[in-house]
Amino acid sequence: MRDPAAPPRVLVAEDDASMRRILEFNLVEEGFEVHLVERGDDAIALLSADEPRFDLVLSDVKMPGADGLAVLRAAKRAHPDVQVILVTAFGTVDHAIEAMAAGAADYITKPFQRAELKARARQALERGSLARENRELRQRAAADTEAPILSASPRMVEVLRVVDRVARAGVTVLLTGESGTGKELVARRIHRESGRSGAFVPVNCAALPAALLENELFGHERGAFTGADRARVGRFEQAHRGTLMLDEVGELPLELQAKILRVLEERVVDRLGGRERVPVEVAVVAATNRDLAAAVREGAFREDLYHRLSVIPIRLPPLRERRDDIPLLIRHFLERLGAPQVSVAPALLAELERAPWPGNVRQLRNTIERMLLLRRSDVLDLGDLAPPGEGAPSEAAPASSGGAADAAGGLLVPGGVVLPEEGFSLPELEKELVLKALARFDGNRSAAARYLGVPRHVLLYRLSKYEDEGSPG
Repeated sequence: MRDPAAPPRVLVAEDDASMRRILEFNLVEEGFEVHLVERGDDAIALLSADEPRFDLVLSDVKMPGADGLAVLRAAKRAHPDVQVILVTAFGTVDHAIEAMAAGAADYITKPFQRAELKARARQALERGSLARENRELRQRAAADTEAPILSASPRMVEVLRVVDRVARAGVTVLLTGESGTGKELVARRIHRESGRSGAFVPVNCAALPAALLENELFGHERGAFTGADRARVGRFEQAHRGTLMLDEVGELPLELQAKILRVLEERVVDRLGGRERVPVEVAVVAATNRDLAAAVREGAFREDLYHRLSVIPIRLPPLRERRDDIPLLIRHFLERLGAPQVSVAPALLAELERAPWPGNVRQLRNTIERMLLLRRSDVLDLGDLAPPGEGAPSEAAPASSGGAADAAGGLLVPGGVVLPEEGFSLPELEKELVLKALARFDGNRSAAARYLGVPRHVLLYRLSKYEDEGSPG
């Protein structure tokens, strides 16, 4: 494995000897490790080999043998994340368009300034680094969504037994539970166990405004609205013969609830601007951390849709009700995060088992990941749990009192508030808690209100009050 601290490797393919020297001098001066070749064929041979791996390729367009475009295509076939800059003395718009369409990061015309060359090389390397990070995140996300649901807790084992039974029946399922309890993982398990041939298609009903969400769910025909230059298939159609997950279903606007109910009952979709109804055969899994029965009583959720979705209601227990799973989950996260050699000190394990975990399994995973990144050895201890710069929990706040307050990991400490001698402002403390809760849920006011245990209108009143007092942030 290559040392991440090593300088970026750059392959230069240039048939002109003086230009090769200029490129080499400037790139070495910038701190790069430079490899030089005179022909495109030689560049392709190096790119096709397992080693060395290059981060950046600078290639002349006109060379003996293979030209720069051939080098570009070979580089992208061998390593999709490698960045390629084409250099030429015969720059035209057509050349540039062809190069960018083939995947070039940039196109430089000779003669060029030294500063321009260095800046463009740095920018290309940054784009390559970002592309690799995005790919790794996508791979990690895919691995997480396909991860097995591990549990030694009798309550969770029983939940999974019911999940597997209803998956084969193909009925509509309503998953309830706090944020971070694994509702999407369970929904994916339902889809896998159902044996359905179509795709698993998740939709976050809280992520988009009503108009955009309607388009996302049902799609549109060409010309349905300004800018609709082509037809778009909605999520219901994408999930045909598969499973549609309506996540955060409690956040659906009332006007959309009626349309979704009609799709569930009639099994047809009306695209925006469409004249024909599109048949769909979809299994639906809805998920929410809201009390939908209470929302029905308050008039915020349709009763008929609630009964249609909750054919099989399944509540996922929070982590504090399945503490037996914490050691198992910790070991699983250590392995999935690439640190199977890391162990957990008994005192830290006891602390983690006692913590309240309001963010549930998701919060536990984030805490383990943070401790791994900041660990001092391959044995995690209480010092790794504390936020950077604070050290281990002191004797004045022993582990038995509920744990160290941890803003980064999100550990909350019932009874752990220390009152300062000089006093403090209760309104300011309330304001800070409200704004932090809002930030925790990315500005979602409904989710923040539920987290704080207050009605949404109370939260809105508080926020308007803060705005009247001055900008809250």
